[in-house]
Amino acid sequence: MAGRIAVMGAGAVGCYYGAMLALAGEDVVLIGRPALVEGAGAGGLVLEKGGALLRTAPAVSADPAAVAGADLVLFCVKSPDTETAGAAIAPHLAPGATVLSLQNGVGNADRLAAAIGRAVLPAVVYVAVTMTGPARVLHRGRGELVIGAGAGAEAAAARLRAAAIPTEVSAGAEAALWAKLVINCALNAISAVTQQPYGRILAAEGGTALMQGLVAECRSVAEARGIALPADIWDQVLRIARTMPEQTSSTAQDLARGRRSEIAFLNGEIARQAAALGLSAPLNAALTTLVQLAETR
Repeated sequence: MAGRIAVMGAGAVGCYYGAMLALAGEDVVLIGRPALVEGAGAGGLVLEKGGALLRTAPAVSADPAAVAGADLVLFCVKSPDTETAGAAIAPHLAPGATVLSLQNGVGNADRLAAAIGRAVLPAVVYVAVTMTGPARVLHRGRGELVIGAGAGAEAAAARLRAAAIPTEVSAGAEAALWAKLVINCALNAISAVTQQPYGRILAAEGGTALMQGLVAECRSVAEARGIALPADIWDQVLRIARTMPEQTSSTAQDLARGRRSEIAFLNGEIARQAAALGLSAPLNAALTTLVQLAETR
């Protein structure tokens, strides 16, 4: 019989996948902020999806030691906290546990692997979700995962699929992470600085051109790194903005809640890599600075 699934860093993404797994009958523990523990302890975890309110009651904890005994760990913390959170769970991980990095940006799986001293599988997350309360998550669209190939990947994918989470195991997960990074760079920072949803950004004068400029800078960096981005990467950006016009980015949600964002690992990563390669990425650099300035509020 499959063992417990631990979700480390149960924010919107972690709560969504944790809820889906718990609704499918999996033994799930969510490890998150005290507000989540208090909210879920009082009334369970509520997932609003497809017009329905789905209630479940996974175990909840604010203690990283709660990963103990789990044979599958979904690591969903923000990129800046990778090393700290990794070190916190490392002593408690079961010897044979499979660890998935469900994080934005590139390189997080390697950073986490170094922190915990074992292999980590990268996972590309395609879901639009928002926390609307301490223990209430709103699903706005999509929900699929792409997991990097490796030990434990197929077994983890089978459990996720059984919970109605479309999951693919792919040797091309790293390229997919880069493609998602480009999409995040095109949308997240603009949405954060303006606190506007994707549809309004598209409709604004100059909005589409700004997004195209960001994508062009990302493409230059990827090409210099030997990363093959999808030929239709710009169409993917447009499709997300058009199909989820009321969605604000996770970076915008972080700023609205007064939390530190992942901008240094999104547009900041492109600006950093461009500088190292002798390339120019002024739009990504400028938006990184603007978001970081907004964080100081």
